[in-house]
Amino acid sequence: MIGTGGIGTALAQALEASSAFSDVTLLGRRTDPALELQDQESIARSARAIGQGDGPIRLVIDATGFLHDSVHTPERALRELTPDHMAKAFALNAIGPALIMKHYLPLLPREGKAVFATLSARVGSIGDNALGGWYSYRASKAALNQLTRTAAIELRRTRPHAICCALHPGTVATDLSAPFSKQGLSIQQPHEAAEKLLAVIDRLRFEDNAGFFDQNGLPITW
Repeated sequence: MIGTGGIGTALAQALEASSAFSDVTLLGRRTDPALELQDQESIARSARAIGQGDGPIRLVIDATGFLHDSVHTPERALRELTPDHMAKAFALNAIGPALIMKHYLPLLPREGKAVFATLSARVGSIGDNALGGWYSYRASKAALNQLTRTAAIELRRTRPHAICCALHPGTVATDLSAPFSKQGLSIQQPHEAAEKLLAVIDRLRFEDNAGFFDQNGLPITW
């Protein structure tokens, strides 16, 4: 389990409570081993450490992501674009997850079901974009979707029953979404989102490799 934010922590807790896996490891910049999204060597070190554990690795969830901070907020118009904001969004929403795939997908077993799921966002769908805005977040999540699909195609060649996919968790009551949660919008608590996502993962089959699904398991257009 990669990501120590609201959803990542809730996913790890739900997995531990389910007893579906003999061991659950939560990874982030303050864990041991540490995983820093903008430091490839830390990603590689954490993967080596996880790979030395007992038994096959059947599930990896990347629950990292960046929407805003004290300096950057989602852009409403082209005039608000800045190179710094776009660079940070791509570093955290696309490049970092791609490096996680680089080092963690090879850990999946060659036989039997195994899943790598990355948390994307519906706003990263090009086909579903009817409102515009949020340029850096949309574009970086669209890049993540392309990276995920491309990695899934490669994965299929050596691990035909493994699944690499992108999941949209819905709107969750976390620090990431709090400033943008509109009245009337369906907002889930982290534990509710975690339960739905794990149910989707449980239902995935090898035919779903390279897919993009919402929190109810319904496909989202790329």
